Amino acid sequence: MDLDDTRVRLRLDRALDRLDVTFRGMTARGHETQCDCHWGSREELAQLKVPDVVLAPDLLRRTWNAPDWDDHGAVLRRILPQLARALVDGSVERRFGMAEVGRSFARGHWRQWPADQSSAVWEFLHAWWAHTLTEPRPAVPAHDLLALCAAASGVLGPWLDAWEAVEHRVADRHLAAAAARWEYDLLDDRLPWAAWDDDSDDLHSELAAWLVRHAPARLRGQDVPEELPHRIRLLGLTGPARWEDPHWPDRRC
Repeated sequence: MDLDDTRVRLRLDRALDRLDVTFRGMTARGHETQCDCHWGSREELAQLKVPDVVLAPDLLRRTWNAPDWDDHGAVLRRILPQLARALVDGSVERRFGMAEVGRSFARGHWRQWPADQSSAVWEFLHAWWAHTLTEPRPAVPAHDLLALCAAASGVLGPWLDAWEAVEHRVADRHLAAAAARWEYDLLDDRLPWAAWDDDSDDLHSELAAWLVRHAPARLRGQDVPEELPHRIRLLGLTGPARWEDPHWPDRRC
């Protein structure tokens, strides 16, 4: 895999430019409505029905975050170029985690859009993910971006496969940081980000199994807490074998 930093960044820049071209001129539906009291004014709503007008950051946030558009897909297409750039530069507020943004993508049913549109979104997500894995200080941490990508696409496999393929010290550091954040929830058999659907158990199992299989070798030699490799090992155990293990975190002397 080509890990040249310039090429990875160039791929992301091209993906962002492609979104600009693909979704240029898009608008919300003319009949689209929103609540004046809770969402915003009629003047703000009118901006979504005019193409390519740059939205104020707060209006952009309220727009992607609203769950009750009549045609969420049309609204998402309208804001997607600006939203994507705001996501990459870290200016999107992460009040409840990045999975919240991913669910906005999912509500737009973007995978069912015409091929040129859906492929542009796929390429943006993959290019952003590839860049994040090799960026020492990404605007959005890798563990948060994985939650977004999983929520947006409904799958974990492609993102985990990409992480596994990147043999890079920075990607390994991101893995160590992610594992340290996830281990508490995973040991409690929970997905470590909010998922409001029936697939959360499957995603949890997939992520835990991937960590057990893949993380130990990547964490070896890194400056990680002594207990972290043991906590990852425990994810491969069930029942008494897990909670009676000397390294079970709730074990009392």
